[in-house]
Amino acid sequence: MTQALSGAPSGAPLGLLGIVRLGLVQTALGAVVVLTTSTLNRVMVVEFALPAMLPGALVAIHYAVQVLRPRWGYGSDAGGRATPWIIGGMATLALSGAAAAVGTALLGTSVILGVAIAALAFLGIGVGVGAAGTSLLVLLAKRVDPDRRAAAATIVWVMMIVGFIVTAGGAGHLLDPFSPARLVAVAASVSAIAIVVSIAAVWGIEGDGAAAPVAAAGPSRKTPFREALAQVWAEPEARRFSVFVFVSMLAYSAQDLILEPFAGTVFGFSPGDSTKLSGVQHSGVLIGMVMVGIAGTGRFGRVLASMRYWCIGGCIASAVALASLALGAFAGPGWPLRACVFMLGLTNGAYAVAAIGSMMGLASNGREHREGVRMGLWGAAQAISFGIGGFAGTLASDVARALLGSPVSAYATVFALEAALFLVSAVLAARVHPGRIRERTIEMTQGDEVYAPAEAGR
Repeated sequence: MTQALSGAPSGAPLGLLGIVRLGLVQTALGAVVVLTTSTLNRVMVVEFALPAMLPGALVAIHYAVQVLRPRWGYGSDAGGRATPWIIGGMATLALSGAAAAVGTALLGTSVILGVAIAALAFLGIGVGVGAAGTSLLVLLAKRVDPDRRAAAATIVWVMMIVGFIVTAGGAGHLLDPFSPARLVAVAASVSAIAIVVSIAAVWGIEGDGAAAPVAAAGPSRKTPFREALAQVWAEPEARRFSVFVFVSMLAYSAQDLILEPFAGTVFGFSPGDSTKLSGVQHSGVLIGMVMVGIAGTGRFGRVLASMRYWCIGGCIASAVALASLALGAFAGPGWPLRACVFMLGLTNGAYAVAAIGSMMGLASNGREHREGVRMGLWGAAQAISFGIGGFAGTLASDVARALLGSPVSAYATVFALEAALFLVSAVLAARVHPGRIRERTIEMTQGDEVYAPAEAGR
């Protein structure tokens, strides 16, 4: 029965059914997150007329707490099973999502109480996202065949985006006419569905023997967290990939909050037109993700699927797309802005799937029983970078405008800086080798030390 549900025998590589099942966890995660970071944001600012910095600070809390991702990954390593951490993380996320709606609803009667509850809730949201998301990627890294990692990364991230879309549309319909009580009811319903779907998705997927390899590891299980983290940071590729994730995600996220204002200020787009432009970008992201997923699967993928090359190419192509936006700032309304934005989405989507596939490939490439710590380290780098990126992009735009005296020059400067960050990221990606995971896995021993002496000093 367990084998039939998981899509693969216990310990065997996951088939398509197993990957899709784990993707449902991402769908559930995305459903709760989009409600708390998007819908509640709008309610606070529009319905309750509160400063925009309030939801901004709450979202920052959700990102900041994810610096603890390595610790949660360590817990998954020590226990030998990812499932309890996925379910526990999703339960925390679901309860916190409902609590965030309660806090938001209370803002109409008591701002202090509402903010206090919302702040605690967003802290829990960050904990839930970090614990569930990290352990989910660890499970995928352990159970997905190398030839399917690009496809798996595409599937789970597209399913997360589906969670965004379905929840945003469904919740938007159910929230009209708006009332605080209706907001709490919708959020509680979404959270309840999310935890039920997550439990059903992961139930039995690890099998009974999942913890056996860790039990056999003996003393390595008892390594203190700080020592385990230091061991992972000492691994050259893990360290280099952490820096790559931070820099590339900074470039990836820095344009999020300035693209629509750029379209309105420089090209005269109306709010509706700039929103549609965002849709063009997201369409490109989806196509880019699917493109890499298809290219990285099966016999065709064995030739083209090296995630290292997709990372490098995606970063360079993203730099070109951002450079086209910088040039467009000076060219003005005659510039093919929509085509450039679509290209940015396409290249960003290709880069994102390649980076996720690389994480899955590198997670098991190093000391044994440190997969969770590695994935947590990279997840923390990503979360911190995302938290900084949006703010840094807007700050850089304001500073450039003050120094240069022109919004056109300011936006062009910011896009050029982001392009430069992507070029730096391409160089960083060239220094790690996630595409060689199969060969590295063959070299791994059963002991704690994995890197050969010559390799460790690279």
